[in-house]
Order: sequence, then C-alpha cells, then structure tokens
Amino acid sequence: MKKPLFTVAVPATTANLGPGYDSVGMALSLYMTVDVTEAVEWSVHYEGEEYTGLPTDDKNLIVQTIQDVAGRYGKEVQPHALHIASDIPLGKGLGSSATAIAAGIEIANELLGLSLTPQEKVQIGSENEGHADNVAAALLGGVTVAYFVENELEVIQLPQPVIGVVILVPPNVLKTSESRGLLPRELPHSAASTGNAASNVMLTAISLGDWQLAGKMMEKDVFHEQYRKPLLKDFDHIRTFCHELGAYGMTVSGAGPSLFVAVKEGLQEEIAKQLEEEFPYYRAVAATPSSIGSTIKKDA
Repeated sequence: MKKPLFTVAVPATTANLGPGYDSVGMALSLYMTVDVTEAVEWSVHYEGEEYTGLPTDDKNLIVQTIQDVAGRYGKEVQPHALHIASDIPLGKGLGSSATAIAAGIEIANELLGLSLTPQEKVQIGSENEGHADNVAAALLGGVTVAYFVENELEVIQLPQPVIGVVILVPPNVLKTSESRGLLPRELPHSAASTGNAASNVMLTAISLGDWQLAGKMMEKDVFHEQYRKPLLKDFDHIRTFCHELGAYGMTVSGAGPSLFVAVKEGLQEEIAKQLEEEFPYYRAVAATPSSIGSTIKKDA
C-alpha cells in the first residue's frame, strides 16, 4: 500500500443545541480521518460495515466536493485514492455529510494549493450543505454561530465550552430530508419571538460559561424539537432522567435521531453508563467538545 500524501481529520458535530436552529454547531471529539494517496482513478475505501453502500468512486460526496472546489477556481484535480476510518455514526444527526464536505474542501485546498481562508472554506461548505451550522463547526472547531442567508455568511466562534457530552445513538437511521419534512412551513410570530429569546439567552450563557442556564434554554426550543420528538424513542423519559442525573440539558442532535446531553466536565463516562443501562435501546457515547476543527497531517 502506498504511503499517504497526507491525512485529513474532521470532527463530528452536533447542531442546533435546541433553539439555535440551523445556526449553532459544536464540534465533538469523534473523528473521521481520510488518508489521501496518489492513484490513476478515484477510489474510496471505508473501514467498517456501517459505511457499506456509500459510493466508492467519483460519485462519493467527498470526491464530488473536491471536484466542486476545483471547478470554482478553474482548476482540474488528478484522481486520488481515499482511505477512510470514522468514529462518526452515519445518518444519526452528528454531521456525517458536513464532515465529508469539510474533508473534501480540505483535500482540494491541499492538492491544488489554494490557500483558502477559514471564511472561504465555510462559505463553500455552507453552499454545498445548504446551511452552515454543522460544516462551520466541522471546519473551525468549538462552538460556532453562523448567519447564512442567500449565500451571505457571517460566522463567529464562542469560547471553548468546558463541559462533558453524552450522545445517545439509536440503531435507526433518520435522513435529514425526512426529518426536515416534519417541520411546519411557518411559525406564528409569537412562537418565533419566544424561540429567538431562548436562543439569545442560551448563546450568551455559553459565552459566559454558564452551562446551568445554557442547558435550561436548550430545552426551550420551539423551532423543531416538538415536531421531531415523536420519532425519538423515550424522549421525555430520557430528559427527566437526565435532570435526575444532574445533566445541564438534553436535546435533539441535529435533525436526529441521536440525542445530545450536556453534563459537567468529567462526568460524561459515568452518566453515559447510567443512561445506557436505563435506556438500552440507545448506545451512549461519551465525548467532549473538540476545540479544533479539520486538520491536515503530513508524515515527516
């Protein structure tokens, strides 16, 4: 096997954090790594059975993103082989598609010597993804807040959160398109105002490191949770149990079906074990926020 030219690592993400719908993302300490090797044609190899069925040629999302970036700058990119290992569950609301897009952007940037700025990377990723929350966090790391409307992008990073994280991952897959189809086309002005207030307070609390308040606001979403939770087994029981365990808050991870639980730093392993024992339908994954986004490593 040829030695890779370089390796790209991209973190998983959780989006929304409740009322921060389509704008807030958090990078997590679960990663996809892509070894990039010279080849005569595009080929993609995934480790693990979970990714069986994904395209392994130039129809793959990572390859399509590489070619899209090249086309934007009037360049051609030679075929390469991609070898992928991932801790990120597929189709479970942890930004697997945004992770692939971020990886494609980083690979194109490296292969073509584009020297893209972080803002340019997030702009391309948001246009490809259709929204900025996951892809901004995947590329930049930490907690990101993005405004992306009609291709106008503004994105900021909040201070690194000092929390532990538990992700409850069910066995079923839920397509983002299916989950979005559950949402109403419109909300009453009063409901939107309530959701906006919850989001504002949540983000201010995160900035101040007040996760007690941030977790409380996470659970006051009006934009999507109530419409999606009927598909999420034991949702209300899990939230109640999380409160009993002293968690800061629990909400849907992205579009679901996984659940995001914010806990006191250092307690994530213990609380994950308790949640999995109480709700064996779910696999509980202990993690932390990732302070860094996508990175490239070259062997010396």
